[in-house]
Amino acid sequence: MPLFVLDKDLNFPPVHLAGSDGLLAMGGDLSPERLLIAYRNGIFPWYEGDHILWWCPDPRFVLFPDDLKIHKSMKPLLKRDEFEFTVNKAFKKVINLCKKIRRPGQEGTWITDEVEKAFIKMHELGYAHSAEVWRDGELSGGLYGIKMGKVFFGESMFSKESNASRYAFIKYIQQLTAEGIELIDCQVYTEYLESFGAKMILRDDFVRLLDELIPPLSLLKVPVN
Repeated sequence: MPLFVLDKDLNFPPVHLAGSDGLLAMGGDLSPERLLIAYRNGIFPWYEGDHILWWCPDPRFVLFPDDLKIHKSMKPLLKRDEFEFTVNKAFKKVINLCKKIRRPGQEGTWITDEVEKAFIKMHELGYAHSAEVWRDGELSGGLYGIKMGKVFFGESMFSKESNASRYAFIKYIQQLTAEGIELIDCQVYTEYLESFGAKMILRDDFVRLLDELIPPLSLLKVPVN
């Protein structure tokens, strides 16, 4: 499959033209307009060096909220409110820690300064959201992503102590479910998210779900600048 190079035109090639690894295009920018079009069509950015790469893998790794699995070790923590849970209280801190905290087997991070700035702008516009957990006033873990219609596109999470990110994830999925979210996009497979009940579905099915669960961009309530 050819690799498409984006320019000032905000349109993306059809997702079925992505390569076997899910890579669809490179270039363009991280403007709110382009990011909204991308996510609405099941495409997400991931940096490689200085280049913006745009991906739409097949199959797609997702979590249906009704399938959420809560490991028995987490149930006592949730019952006794082990952490204080908040939403959108510290978005900038969350994305910055997702960027800085190193994980086993990870040589670097895809969250560049440009990505951090772009998602902060998306947060200011009302599209990007964070969930946080705290202990004694200190941020212990969290996650962030994009919410559009009845879909939440998860981006990254971090933990500064055992079970903090798990706690944040479970509590936020429960809240998103109460808000009417019907699909969590996990993008690509991880054993960690599989333990919560995430599974692979065909890209065609994923795109169909986006069409069902997200209104056209022109009907979304938050304006794009």
